[in-house]
Amino acid sequence: MKVLDLAAGTGKFTALLVPTGADVVAVEPVKEMADELRAAIDGVEVLEGTAEAIPLPDASIDAVTVAQAFHWFDADAALKEIARVLKSGGGLAMVWNRRDESVGWVKHMNELIQWHKFTHSTYDTFDWAAAVASTGLYTPLQQSTFRYDQVLDRAGLEDRLRSVSYIAAKPEGEREEIVALGMTAVEGMDEPFVLPYNTLVFWCSKRS
Repeated sequence: MKVLDLAAGTGKFTALLVPTGADVVAVEPVKEMADELRAAIDGVEVLEGTAEAIPLPDASIDAVTVAQAFHWFDADAALKEIARVLKSGGGLAMVWNRRDESVGWVKHMNELIQWHKFTHSTYDTFDWAAAVASTGLYTPLQQSTFRYDQVLDRAGLEDRLRSVSYIAAKPEGEREEIVALGMTAVEGMDEPFVLPYNTLVFWCSKRS
């Protein structure tokens, strides 16, 4: 079985695919991230490319995974390109980890870092089923939600905030100011912190 991890980044999700025994190929548009993935994970072919222009032949892939990235794509173009490289009946899975704002300090932290200011933060309210259906290329989209808790000390939570995409893109000084502000949400709390997530999983198959 050949699996494509699309927009693989530095390979956090890719590494979870390797133990399945699948033949894993990763596609990542940012060279620095692709280089880090190559250095971190053995046995994975890493190609530079985008979701809208995947550097693989037609009908060459059994399954495509996209973790924490599909909201950055041109959805229609990406879905058509994914269908091109998928074999008939091949699967597509999209995964996101969403910080659980039913927990008070998490909601406060998101407010402090202005998470909801950015349109990409609305991926859990986007109608992915309609986007998939509009292509006519896939079976109806299915969805499940799972709970996931990440246990972090103060340094770990700071690093987690630095890794948020729009924060990571800031100049260093501005980035550290945002991180420091976000960390005020846990002032007085005992370590370690349990950062709760809802893991959103969507899947479908390419129509025969």
